[in-house]
Amino acid sequence: MARITYVEFDETAHAVDVPSGLSVMEGAINNNIPGIEAECGGMCSCATCHVYVDPAWTEATGSPGDIEQGMLESAWDLQDTSRLSCQIEVGDELDGLIVRMPELQI
Repeated sequence: MARITYVEFDETAHAVDVPSGLSVMEGAINNNIPGIEAECGGMCSCATCHVYVDPAWTEATGSPGDIEQGMLESAWDLQDTSRLSCQIEVGDELDGLIVRMPELQI
């Protein structure tokens, strides 16, 4: 289990415990965190779970794969730390992870 902090665009923070094996997106959906729409349900076929990984956590979360990178190209306000939260698997090593949501999910 990992404690993950989701920060909305307006800086409202939500810290929740997410079981290992779930995705960061599933942790948000299961805890009713606003700002992650997840229209495709985690199938990496949209960009509505786009987040910015805190720079201190980019190495731990890894880099996007080719399919994820392609989907990110359609995300709002793409940044160097952009990831699709459906593609980040939670494990104990992500305890303390901070992700921020963009202003829009498209």
